Amino acid sequence: MDGLELVRSVAERMLQELIEAEASAKVGAEWNEHAYTRTVYRSGHRERTLTSQAGDLDLAIPKLRSGSLFPSLLERQRWIDQALFAVIMEAYVHGVSTWSVDDLVKVLGADTGISKSEVSRICGDLDVQLTAFRNRPLDHARFPYMYLDATYCKARVEHQIVSRAVVTATGITEDGGREVPGVMVGDSEAEVVWTQFLRHLLVRGLGGVRLVIGDHHSGLVKAIRTVMHGAASQRCRVHFLRMSSA
Repeated sequence: MDGLELVRSVAERMLQELIEAEASAKVGAEWNEHAYTRTVYRSGHRERTLTSQAGDLDLAIPKLRSGSLFPSLLERQRWIDQALFAVIMEAYVHGVSTWSVDDLVKVLGADTGISKSEVSRICGDLDVQLTAFRNRPLDHARFPYMYLDATYCKARVEHQIVSRAVVTATGITEDGGREVPGVMVGDSEAEVVWTQFLRHLLVRGLGGVRLVIGDHHSGLVKAIRTVMHGAASQRCRVHFLRMSSA
């Protein structure tokens, strides 16, 4: 699973969970739950495809034996990419919060009365999926060319908003395919962060790297020399041109 497919999968799963939670709130009971609060029974699902920047999201809309249900989350589709992807990014950087999901629901124009416990369960499911992506084996392909870069995002750490470095590896396979072997969050682009990241890639089975391309950050350069034995390194042309014109 590459990075874009992960975003598509997480977005699809998160929206489906929120749709089911909204259905449960309207029905008055969870699926197959015997509850005195129940007002109507479910009657299967109907398929619905939602187009997003990450690809088509295949959703299942709950049907009711009497009455109808159209999730309020889908009524304002044009907001889904911006709001949902922001939550997914936060989920990666420092764990998605119940507040973030509440904000997502509000941005999408929904007022479903989703409980805090339900939101916490959805957040936990996202963490599991993202952790599996970060730790997946890399021995399914060889990556002769590897691009390394970092970007900075704001994250909440111990009730404070701080800047965090998101270091990323983009690999080019022998047949020309592109994949994101790994992403990691660190305090900065220091050598220790890049070294830990590269060693983690090797432990997961990264192999066949002949050329590493990145900026000229001293921490990255030292980490490549320490960890990527046998691989040549080259300064990214984009970074070189930016520095030349500065």
